Amino acid sequence: MSQRATRISGRLAPIAKAIEARGVRATYDVHDRMLSNRTARQSFSHTRPVLDELQQRILAELQLEGFCVVNYAELAGEQRWNELAAAADQFVAETEEGLAREAEGKESGLRRSTKDFLVRRSGWGVSLPADDLWLRAALDPRLHDIANTYLGMWSKLEYVDLWHTPPSDATERKSSQRWHRDFNDRLLLKAFVYLNDVDIDSGPFEYVPRSVPGSDFGDRWPWWPGYDGYPPDEEFERQMKDVPVKTFTGTRGTLILCNTSGFHRGGYATGKPRTLATWTYCSPAALKALSERNYTVTGNTGFSGAAAHAVS
Repeated sequence: MSQRATRISGRLAPIAKAIEARGVRATYDVHDRMLSNRTARQSFSHTRPVLDELQQRILAELQLEGFCVVNYAELAGEQRWNELAAAADQFVAETEEGLAREAEGKESGLRRSTKDFLVRRSGWGVSLPADDLWLRAALDPRLHDIANTYLGMWSKLEYVDLWHTPPSDATERKSSQRWHRDFNDRLLLKAFVYLNDVDIDSGPFEYVPRSVPGSDFGDRWPWWPGYDGYPPDEEFERQMKDVPVKTFTGTRGTLILCNTSGFHRGGYATGKPRTLATWTYCSPAALKALSERNYTVTGNTGFSGAAAHAVS
């Protein structure tokens, strides 16, 4: 490319980005107000689930603070937890073997992405069989009904994965280890299940309560369709120095439900590993404009109603 063409390209790049941002915002708004989300809200209103006392408590805390913590087995049952725990142990063993091969300079077969500080079970573009344990757990009605009620619609299951973060001697945080809002949606719900004991040296999840759009701190670097989510580190620390932060240390089996359009960070493991399962529930509008699934489902799931909609 000639120098003149390079200069022209440099001048046009901000214009192109601005046009793209307007298009993303318009697409999201149309699907939120008139198309996808409207239909999803109607479907939910016609089949609204009845929540028990525990589910109602979780929902109330989510609506007030933006997060809730509960023992996974208490919500989903001991049998489901035992199945996940056994599968998690296998994932960790295979990952540790891969990390050992990596340390020896051998091919590890580990899945990584832009977050190179962690290893993923699936990553992006994976095909999950219809009977995948982690997919089924994400759509367990005990959890899925909470997600749909919190969002006020039949949600989409956007993300299903396991993460293993080995300890690192890195002196600076990067990517999602820094404070940020997720770009995925205005209102979304993430679930994190700790698959090992997580203390301060394991890079625990951290969150600013009441920082979702429309809450006490929702106007600080506010979310909008296309926002990249990361405020300047020093400015964030200065403006938020007196704002309380929740640090989620916890034992194996801790379930964190959180609206990550609020400020959060995690995975800065300095002395011990952190392993977790994570699921993301978002609105249909997000998948139309802002985000994409990390998986496809193969085979007949046998799902119906809200669960079938979640993976469609």
